[in-house]
Amino acid sequence: MTKFALGLMSGTSADGLTVCAVQVRPFKILHFKNYPYPAALQQKLLCAFSLRAAELSALNFELGKLYAKTVQKFLQEFSLSVHHLLVTGSHGQTVYHGPYDKIPNTLQLGEPSFLAAATGKPVVSDFRAMDIALGGQGAPLIPFFDEYIWGRQSPKILLNVGGISNFSIVGKNVKTFGFDTGPGNTLMDLACQRLLYKPFDKNGQTAARGTPDKKYVRKLLRQKYFLQKPPKSLDKNAFGENYLNRYFPLQNYQKPADLLATLTWFTAASIAQALELFVPYSLQKELVVSGGGCYNLTLLAYLQELLPHLKITTTCGYGIDPQAKESAAFALYAWLALNRKKNHCAHATGAKNQSILGKITL
Repeated sequence: MTKFALGLMSGTSADGLTVCAVQVRPFKILHFKNYPYPAALQQKLLCAFSLRAAELSALNFELGKLYAKTVQKFLQEFSLSVHHLLVTGSHGQTVYHGPYDKIPNTLQLGEPSFLAAATGKPVVSDFRAMDIALGGQGAPLIPFFDEYIWGRQSPKILLNVGGISNFSIVGKNVKTFGFDTGPGNTLMDLACQRLLYKPFDKNGQTAARGTPDKKYVRKLLRQKYFLQKPPKSLDKNAFGENYLNRYFPLQNYQKPADLLATLTWFTAASIAQALELFVPYSLQKELVVSGGGCYNLTLLAYLQELLPHLKITTTCGYGIDPQAKESAAFALYAWLALNRKKNHCAHATGAKNQSILGKITL
């Protein structure tokens, strides 16, 4: 039976844990599944940055136990033997990301000892800390994976639209780089939850019925972060409730569809502007989208309108499910770390040099 590595990813929306099994050489995704969190846990995770130390510590262990239980369930569901498991890579749940603080820092929860105890195999976790120790932002970490998979091909822009949007630029003779561009799904999801009592705008169908306020979005795109040169990265709350309340008060919009259209345009336009400002035109050939946002047809249509010169596809066309990509990356990173191989794109984060990211729990 094929030996495999596991990758675990819980994104900024804290909607669930994605578990992915990969064959490392040659690289291939074998199985993956997303396990939704109970609503109460999701809410706790979304507000975790404001918890007291005792509550934060308890949540770290609660998540660690849940990760272990979920991995056991995953192995059983896909008839995978733990004897063939090489290593597990666990990104953990980011509860705070502060690369611009007086003491740059980042915090991911999900105590890895429970995974190591449950599987009897090594676990690699806490990937961001070493990058910050080397003077980097601690994010984004996915550019290394994008280079590993697509680095020998024609230039590509790999866009991930999760809670926050970020992309990598990779290709033959291209020095890989990437950064967080701005809002992803968070603002759209919050507005949808408040106005329509739905978790998100499925397929972007409500936004499709609205008219975006493009003039207002152009004004917002003059804000400092959008004009700041990379490397740069964002905390998940940078475009969260406070931003929505301040810049998109619900009472200003008579139709929910117009608000959702404007927020969707805002996400698309911030991505397009980032490309215009920071990516050489010669590298703008293909945009490959992943993350939950790739299912938002209105967002994809807006991106095509703003970037008519680009071919827009999703990672499906390359045999990688858009929702499995990040968890697959951390499976690969864990295997590389265990074998003392670099798993780090310092050029994307601003770190002083390439390193081996992650702490190993045996």
